[in-house]
Amino acid sequence: MNKLKIIVVDDDPITRMDIKEMLIQAGYEVMGDGKNGEEAIELAHRFRPDIVIMDIKMPKLDGIKAANIIRKFKHTPVILLTAYSQRELINDAKEAGVVGYLVKPVSEEDLIPAIEIARSQQEQFQLLERDIQILKKSIEERKIIEQAKGKIMTRFSCTEEKAYEWMRKKSMEYRISMFKLAEKILEKYETVTNN
Repeated sequence: MNKLKIIVVDDDPITRMDIKEMLIQAGYEVMGDGKNGEEAIELAHRFRPDIVIMDIKMPKLDGIKAANIIRKFKHTPVILLTAYSQRELINDAKEAGVVGYLVKPVSEEDLIPAIEIARSQQEQFQLLERDIQILKKSIEERKIIEQAKGKIMTRFSCTEEKAYEWMRKKSMEYRISMFKLAEKILEKYETVTNN
């Protein structure tokens, strides 16, 4: 399995150093570290990490606002760290799409499982995103096939079933997919219409 690339952002340098050390010892790759939300965004843009671990309360831009921005440009899982366990912070973190929430001081026993859960969620998200792209492509191809079928129905004054059967036969005869055949049919009709 590939080494996870992580950035760590916390305004407390000792906390940052402790977390980086835990991550490195656990076999993760720490791409960079920062001390505020603005740096978190800049590091996320530059390194494209697999996971961002950052504090909530930081100067310039807090962790929740930074998480919102990071999650919009790249669906990077964000784990927030806090010395507080206030209910409103938890709700804000959920709304920002944060995948983990750890109360400081953070132990390796809490940090590593949170990272692995974040990794798993990211993998599931990527699979879902891929499936959605495949489905969109399939729908677009189906639209083209339906348009071509309509042209065949008009051309031969036949039923939808007969037009589909004709297309299927031609697809096998020319050894091309129904979609490629449909594109060729539509190109032909467009050329005839334009001349």
